[in-house]
Amino acid sequence: MRERLRELKDEAWRYIAEADDTGELDKIRVRYLGKKGELTGLLRNMGSLPPAERPEIGKMVNELRGQMEGFLQERFGKLEARELERRLQRETIDIPLPGRKPAIGHKHPLNQVLDEIKTLFIGMGFDVVEGPEVELDYYNFEALNLPPDHPTRDMQDTFFITDDILLRSQTSPVQVRVMEKQNPPVRIIAPGKVYRVDFDATHSPMFHQVEGLLVDDHTTFGDLKGILGAFIEGIFGKGRGIRFRPSFFPFTEPSAEIDVECIMCNGQGCRVCSHSGWLEILGAGMVDPRVLQKVGYDIERYQGFAFGMGVERIAMLKYGIDDIRLLFENDMRFLEQF
Repeated sequence: MRERLRELKDEAWRYIAEADDTGELDKIRVRYLGKKGELTGLLRNMGSLPPAERPEIGKMVNELRGQMEGFLQERFGKLEARELERRLQRETIDIPLPGRKPAIGHKHPLNQVLDEIKTLFIGMGFDVVEGPEVELDYYNFEALNLPPDHPTRDMQDTFFITDDILLRSQTSPVQVRVMEKQNPPVRIIAPGKVYRVDFDATHSPMFHQVEGLLVDDHTTFGDLKGILGAFIEGIFGKGRGIRFRPSFFPFTEPSAEIDVECIMCNGQGCRVCSHSGWLEILGAGMVDPRVLQKVGYDIERYQGFAFGMGVERIAMLKYGIDDIRLLFENDMRFLEQF
C-alpha cells in the first residue's frame, strides 16, 4: 500500500505539472480526488489491511490528499492567470479605431407615407377615424349605392366570408358609419387595410387606403379641388401639374380621376407614364345624394365630397418603386433605402 501511494504521488505530480489548461487539470483532479478517484478507492479498500496498519496508511492517504489539493490549487492559479492573459491579448481593443454603430431601425416606407398623408389632412382640419376590416355587406356596398347585382360583389373581386360578411374592399364603409352617428359638418379621413382578389406587380390582395369625406351645407366641387391640390403639393412638392378627368364611381356624382404630372419625367413622357406625361393617383367626386339619404341627411341642405387613394400607389410614385410586392417582401436591402 505504501508503494502504491508513492507511485500515485509521482504519477499525479507529473500529470499536474504537465497540464496545459484548466480543463485538463480539472480532469486530473477528478481522476485522483473524485468520488471514484484513485485516492478515494484506496480509502475504501482500507478494510482489507491488517488492523495495525490502518491508522498509519489512513494518515498517509489523507496527507497525500492534502498535498495534492494544494498542488492542484497552485497549478490552477497559474493556468488561470495564463489563460486570462491570452484572452486579454486576443480581445485587445484598439482605442483609436472608431466604434461600430448599432443598426437603428426606422418606419416602413408605407408607414412613412401614411403618416405624411395623415399630417397633411389633419393640418386641413380633418379627423382620423377607423373602422372594422371585417365588414357587413350593407356598409361595404349597399349603403354606398352599390345594389345587390353590382359586379363588384362578384366572388372573383371580393373576399366574401358569408353572403352578408366580407373583408372590406375599401375604407368607405367607415364614412357611412360616421355619418350614421354624426350630424354635419363631417370632415374625416379613414385610413386602413382593404382586401381585393388581385395580385401582380401593381396590385396586392391586401393594401392600404385613405378615404376622405367632407359634408357641410356649403360644400362645392371647387372645395374638393382646393383640398386635393394642397394635398398633392404637400406630398409631391410645389409646381407639380394636376388634372381632373371625368370618371364614374357609384357613390359620387359627378366623379373624377385625379392625375399628377409624371414624377419620373416631369410630364415629358416615359415608360412609367406610358408616354402620356401623367400618372393617376386617386379618385374623387361629390357624394351621391342617395348615399346621404341612406344615413338620414337632408339633401336639400347638405352636400359633400369624397376621395380615396391607395397608400402603396402614392409611395410607389413618390419613391419611384415599380413593383408593389417590394413593399411586402421585407427585403432589408430595399427597406434600408428609406
